[in-house]
Amino acid sequence: MNQIIRSAIINLSFELHCFIFKLNFFSLKGDFQMTTFSDRLKEAMYAQNLKQIDLVHIAAENNVKLGKSHVSQYVSGKTVPRNDILHFLADTLHVDADWLLGDSQENFTARENNSVAPKAPSTTKTSGSVGTSNSSKRGTTPMKKTITDKNDNDNAGSSAMHIFKKSSKLDNVLYDVRGPVVEEAARMEERGTHVLKLNIGNPAPFGFRTPDEVIYDMSQQLSDCEGYSPSQGLFSARKAIMQYSQIKKLPNVTINDIYTGNGVSELINLCMSALLDNGDEILIPSPDYPLWTACATLAGGKAVHYICDEQSDWYPDIEDMRRKITDHTKALVIINPNNPTGALYPKEVLQKIVDLAREHHLIIFSDEIYDRLVMDGKEHISIASLAPDLFCVTFSGLSKSHMIAGFRIGWMVLSGNKAIAKDYIEGIKMLSNMRLCSNVPAQSVVQTALWGNQSVNDYLVPGGRIYEQREYIYKALTDIPGITAVKPQAAFYMFPKIDVKKFNIVNDEKFALDLLQDKKILIVQGSGFNWKQPDHFRVVYLPRIEVLKEAVGKISDFLSYYRQGVE
Repeated sequence: MNQIIRSAIINLSFELHCFIFKLNFFSLKGDFQMTTFSDRLKEAMYAQNLKQIDLVHIAAENNVKLGKSHVSQYVSGKTVPRNDILHFLADTLHVDADWLLGDSQENFTARENNSVAPKAPSTTKTSGSVGTSNSSKRGTTPMKKTITDKNDNDNAGSSAMHIFKKSSKLDNVLYDVRGPVVEEAARMEERGTHVLKLNIGNPAPFGFRTPDEVIYDMSQQLSDCEGYSPSQGLFSARKAIMQYSQIKKLPNVTINDIYTGNGVSELINLCMSALLDNGDEILIPSPDYPLWTACATLAGGKAVHYICDEQSDWYPDIEDMRRKITDHTKALVIINPNNPTGALYPKEVLQKIVDLAREHHLIIFSDEIYDRLVMDGKEHISIASLAPDLFCVTFSGLSKSHMIAGFRIGWMVLSGNKAIAKDYIEGIKMLSNMRLCSNVPAQSVVQTALWGNQSVNDYLVPGGRIYEQREYIYKALTDIPGITAVKPQAAFYMFPKIDVKKFNIVNDEKFALDLLQDKKILIVQGSGFNWKQPDHFRVVYLPRIEVLKEAVGKISDFLSYYRQGVE
């Protein structure tokens, strides 16, 4: 027996040593990559006689988003860039991206001949990619390393591999809710660091469970969901959504006006792609949910941002909207309840938006995914109910209200004057048919979810989790010197304001990155929501109060000493 115990202890000790070795290895591996990238970046910059500010200027000339703080982070070895920025740097510095990242063990390519060390190379934009000319402004540049086939050592005569770059349509597409700071958080987690994620509205990790009856109904119907549904969705799902639309007083809605999707995100992309031609403009709020701007841009349109006024409870600035309407404006977007501010628009504000859309013959897109997450006895009003003579598209879903974000079920409802949008609707049908259908098992629970017990209501009243967490986070954050906020009335986000003078903040992405690296807390900076000033960030208040207390304590401590350097 003693021999058995002794053997078990020896085995356990061995496994523990293996685990510790792996942990240290992956940590060292991540640190090595960042250090190697930093060293090679500085080597390549020296060879090109370029300073950090030169890279920033070259990026600006090529419409690449690269700030001084980004370059500083790369040079100091604190982080490595995402893939598109990596290739921009490689192109600008005339080196191979794999070598720059540290994946290649080859030495840096020497300068050609005895050329004079150049300054910033002249750059041109070709086929949507950042490129470099054959010569610099002041002399020749080192040749970019040729990327060859893996079998080059065995076949010296093989031709160079073709390098595939992303489409130019993505040049101005940003989605920082899952952007560079999130990527750094992922690298930290790979090295074994625990990160508190206050960046995304995902209820499941924070203990919000799907209602039992929804799970039960899906399990019972799963065997009937193996095939495609009609492209617009199951009859039962669309019928339930139509009835819900009637309760919300959406005008002129039939079952054929309803489309289900893999979340609202898919449907936003579909609508933008079906509507916008190159040069078409669409009004989108600032701050916005960035998917709207990204999808409009990807479709070839131009997102024109109107201001939501913090001094007016984050309501849309109607006069700013009016000023930004041109002959190219096709539509306007509202997000109500709003993400990231948590604002809920009253009827009088909605009516002014309708009047503006009517005056300029605009389509109204209304993102109402949080319409069942309203607090303080307030009522959500669908803007389409006020616009029977206009064409409106209303978006909603179950991801947030029923805590099933991973199920991917959303919908859109076409309402009002559909005659003026007949051709556009044909485009919507075409794209809907092309993706065959949305997630059928998720569609199967729409009827139960919409018309069964609304357990989410228990979260939204005094004593409920969302309500109490909102109350706590609002007071706790606004008690920190230099932080102010408008109290949200819906959803589960708050958009606090930072006193940029007090903390010397000039770059909000750097602020988010520094907070992440110092305190292991992940938030999204205001610029991630197309807010132009570096003075806001979004915090998700889904975690339980004890977790929020820990987070706020760390944020408070961070701000007690944080002063962002000017680079």
